[in-house]
Amino acid sequence: MRIHSLPAWVQGTVTTALLLGAVTAFVPEKPTAPAKPNVIFIISDDHTSQAISAYGSRLARTPNIDRIAREGAILHNNVVSNSICGPSRATLLTGKFSHTNGYKFNEKVFDVNQPVFPEELQKNGYQTAWVGKMHLGSLPHGFDYLNILPGHGSYYNSDFVNSQNQTKRYPGYVTDVITQLSTQWLDKRDPSKPFFLVVGHKATHREWLPAIEDLGAYDNVTFPIPSTFYDNYDGRLAAQKQDMSIDKTMRLKEDLKINADYGLDEAKLAQEKADLYKSRFRNQEMTPALDKQLDNLVRNGTYRRMTPEQKKAYVEYYGRISREFEEQKLSGKALVEWNYQRYMRDYLATANSLDRNIGKLLDYLDKSGLAKNTVVVYTSDQGFYLGEHGWFDKRWIYEESLKTPFVIRYPGVIKPGTQVRHVVSNVDWAPTLLNITGTAVPADFQGKSFLPVLTNAKAGWQDQAYYHYYEYPEPHHVSPHFGLRTDRYTIARFYGPENFWELYDIQKDPQNLKNLYGTKGYETITASLKAQLKAHIVKNNDDEALKLFESSPR
Repeated sequence: MRIHSLPAWVQGTVTTALLLGAVTAFVPEKPTAPAKPNVIFIISDDHTSQAISAYGSRLARTPNIDRIAREGAILHNNVVSNSICGPSRATLLTGKFSHTNGYKFNEKVFDVNQPVFPEELQKNGYQTAWVGKMHLGSLPHGFDYLNILPGHGSYYNSDFVNSQNQTKRYPGYVTDVITQLSTQWLDKRDPSKPFFLVVGHKATHREWLPAIEDLGAYDNVTFPIPSTFYDNYDGRLAAQKQDMSIDKTMRLKEDLKINADYGLDEAKLAQEKADLYKSRFRNQEMTPALDKQLDNLVRNGTYRRMTPEQKKAYVEYYGRISREFEEQKLSGKALVEWNYQRYMRDYLATANSLDRNIGKLLDYLDKSGLAKNTVVVYTSDQGFYLGEHGWFDKRWIYEESLKTPFVIRYPGVIKPGTQVRHVVSNVDWAPTLLNITGTAVPADFQGKSFLPVLTNAKAGWQDQAYYHYYEYPEPHHVSPHFGLRTDRYTIARFYGPENFWELYDIQKDPQNLKNLYGTKGYETITASLKAQLKAHIVKNNDDEALKLFESSPR
């Protein structure tokens, strides 16, 4: 080697290397593979996109959810395959539709003998954990650490169940506690391994009990009455027969806390048990075990768990609201609209702590240095009605219920400010998370990774999502139905007490007000959508839907 033929700064380096016998210093190092990304998957309950400012809400305050969207991607057409709490989480875990994983409606027991995708992550070297609400009635495999709410849990001083099926009560507001338990696990994990953590929040589930510091947070806001609030459901038979309206279904005492009972009167407890059985367990046979469960639920209800300080704050705040309500002696539309205002104030006040705790988790990642290699997802188990069509709750294939918020930050991979309008489904969540972590996706998964959609490599994306809802008649009398949501249309086949079809042009009718099925001029579109729906049914082996489809009315 002729050193003098090299640049002067290199000559000096080479001369020194030769003198030290370190010629190998010139051999380039093999590039190290990037570290596997960590994943934090935050999933709330009943928190709809209409309550998030990143999705256009002008009244909700969600700066931390907005931050994830701003620093990553926001999905505008992320839909669910069965718009109800437990089944949505079962779909997340399995990457499969409800008819395949067996968890079709709430209050069932998830079959823990079936594969779940965190098991694949464990094989790939990941530590896995789930903290907070799971709502599956069992403890699935695939997690190194579990500390979950039994059922829906409680907003105040809730019990938690760990991996050994041991129950412990944690003092405090449940949203705060879930964040504390999550960061404690992060502190104690093995730092040499990547991690996958699900943070499952109870908020904003009914009955919408805010943290003490958020009581009255929206009391100075008068919410605009939705344009569809007084919908007459013309041409929509199932919608006419539902039982989920703010007018007739929402309860003054339980939902709006008007003259709520904070005591332990036995007669009132018995009535609460009867009401609870009717609203949540009516499709189950009353057995001694169920009676014991009901008794435990009412005796350990939220108000009876409260500390004297917590109860005092609630009695003072809702006592004032109750007195004001009694003085007004409202009726008719004035009463319905008052109920709507109270609902919105409690719902969004409950969401305040949710967003605040997401901020705490983001701050933790920043301070610990984990942010740069941690994927953060925020989503909810489905959409929810905030007075649209006069409703609360979910269940329908209609837009407000079908679509769920989904924002994702993946530093260095997803471009900040990415807007995604392609149709993706929650059956696609598990394959996407496996794809992100470099983990093989099992061949029997029914979803598909939408990572290419997030990074603008969209080749082959179908822009369609299959849907099937089952729970009937309780608690809200929503007829079971299956259907297809495309980038422009929704077609649905309702069954049960009555059999009929509905069709909506989302582009022209985003609120699903005009059922176009059978309308002149839509024959070709209807036939095409039916053929596409049948293809999804066959592909996904939904035998029940196929039988109903084949016997459908014209």
